[in-house]
Amino acid sequence: MFSTLPQKFREYNLPTDVRTLLLLQKAMDRNLIKTLGDMFSVLKGIVVKDPKMIGPFTRAYYDYFLNIDIQNGDRLSDAIARSETFRQWRDDNLDRFGDDILVGDLVDKFLDDVHLTTYDIKKIIDGKQIWDNDNGNKEDQDDQGSDEVSKSHLDKMADYSDLSLEELLERMKEVMDQQKSRHSGGSHWIGTGGTSPYGHGGAAKDGIRVGGTGGGKMARKVLNDRKFFPVDMDSILNDNNVDAALAALKGIVEETAHEKLDIPQTINQGLKRGGLFLPEMKSITDEKLQVLLLIDNGGYSMDAHIRPVRALFNKMKTRFAHDLETYYFHNTIYDYIYEDAHRSKYMPIERLLEKNPDYRVFIIGDASMAAYELNRTSRETYHAITEQFKKVVWLNPEPKRYWHHTFSIQVIKELVDMYELTPRGIEKAVREMNRKK
Repeated sequence: MFSTLPQKFREYNLPTDVRTLLLLQKAMDRNLIKTLGDMFSVLKGIVVKDPKMIGPFTRAYYDYFLNIDIQNGDRLSDAIARSETFRQWRDDNLDRFGDDILVGDLVDKFLDDVHLTTYDIKKIIDGKQIWDNDNGNKEDQDDQGSDEVSKSHLDKMADYSDLSLEELLERMKEVMDQQKSRHSGGSHWIGTGGTSPYGHGGAAKDGIRVGGTGGGKMARKVLNDRKFFPVDMDSILNDNNVDAALAALKGIVEETAHEKLDIPQTINQGLKRGGLFLPEMKSITDEKLQVLLLIDNGGYSMDAHIRPVRALFNKMKTRFAHDLETYYFHNTIYDYIYEDAHRSKYMPIERLLEKNPDYRVFIIGDASMAAYELNRTSRETYHAITEQFKKVVWLNPEPKRYWHHTFSIQVIKELVDMYELTPRGIEKAVREMNRKK
């Protein structure tokens, strides 16, 4: 857990290493961390040794845990307001605050939620009592507001630790069968905010988080399984299923070379030295995760897909220790590619082919074009890419049932393994990547 945290914090010149993780784990074992605010407070105590470190620590924390990039000279509120994390939180909490609240006030509310600590929770509600007074067969009125909506700051938490995971899952299935609409607040439905044991963004200790980016870090289980995830795994990538797609990307095997303490060897050698125990290290070889993202952003048919694709891979970059490089093309790849989204800085394809062959390559595009565009140069380029890189997939936002109508799709999918740009398609692509050695 949090194995990439020291690396991220060192990027901000903060003194962090494995000892930071050990102290953090000790705090978690002692039940000192129940919310994201608790995490901020505990880590600050561990990492910050000088007042000059507070600024870099805050930037590193927001970058690692919330995917909020605070640039030099940025105001915190400005960095938050332009972030994808804030946008998702705002959309999930419209029912809480309404849509007429000023952005500055909304950022303040966001900060209140992010820095909510155990000490701010003034009342602990018995989750077992909520459970006993509720039932899974409550009818959903399908009016987008049938649940009790929380209009105030989350200052109370329901504790479901007395219930077994099996009980929660069984009741959750019953609720899901009845649920027809989106809910926010309250204690019954699968939704956002409130004290319900299922959903995200609320305050439910030992509940089940479903979807979303997490809230108080209090859930005992996180579900991305299709039968619990309230999204269509077969729909084209969008804001509603991007987290399900991210869950599929988590399946990519990551290989890195690192050292690990060899405890048996340390003991054996220490005994041979007459009680002088020196750490004996052994090398663990895993594959470093490096990703090339090639996006077709040259036509109106791709416009709707570019933002969720970027959001997906940006989330991936913050949640995995790996390199991510993004390039662009128009319809098809010839003997060059573009380094910027405006397609003004082109790069010869030879430079791309000089990169490490261990890069995973994701090509995103509808592969639909006039026959003359898919010329010999383009076909040779795709052949060169699949020859240079061991693991290449094409993710197509066009539904698979229409692929046979388009000549260029038929040609390209023979050159590059092609999958639908859906959570399920990404999952299949990842499995194929892992299969190739």
